[in-house]
Amino acid sequence: MASFDIDGDLVRKLADLLRETGLSEIEFAEGEKRIRVTRPTAAQTVAVAAPIAAPAPIAAAAPAAQPVKPANHPGAVTSPMVGTAYLSPEPGATPFVRVGDAVKAGQTVMIIEAMKVMNPIKAPRGGTVTELLISDAQPVEFGEVLMIIE
Repeated sequence: MASFDIDGDLVRKLADLLRETGLSEIEFAEGEKRIRVTRPTAAQTVAVAAPIAAPAPIAAAAPAAQPVKPANHPGAVTSPMVGTAYLSPEPGATPFVRVGDAVKAGQTVMIIEAMKVMNPIKAPRGGTVTELLISDAQPVEFGEVLMIIE
């Protein structure tokens, strides 16, 4: 892989976006160049014994540990398939839901594209969206926590 100059401002913007959205990682690609910014989760923070010098801006963006992991949360909405998650019905449209929105059981909260088929993801319960753990057009895995509804 050819080397390229790292845009520090872009890395800082991505780290800020991680902090604002509560995501654990984000990847930016432009042509052949890719930048992935991650922040440690509570489990990773415990496992790391020595500080790592390179991702200093990312470590500063890490929030305090949360008492309940999203995977164990009773309001976790998980992906029923592998695909690409979309938060709005089409590019540029208003998202299905945002953090703080009240949802009803059965309401479409996002869509996942798998094999060129758009699959609506419905809220399994009513409540308030407290966390969105993915970003628009993000690849997701089966069982991955997408959002929290309390």
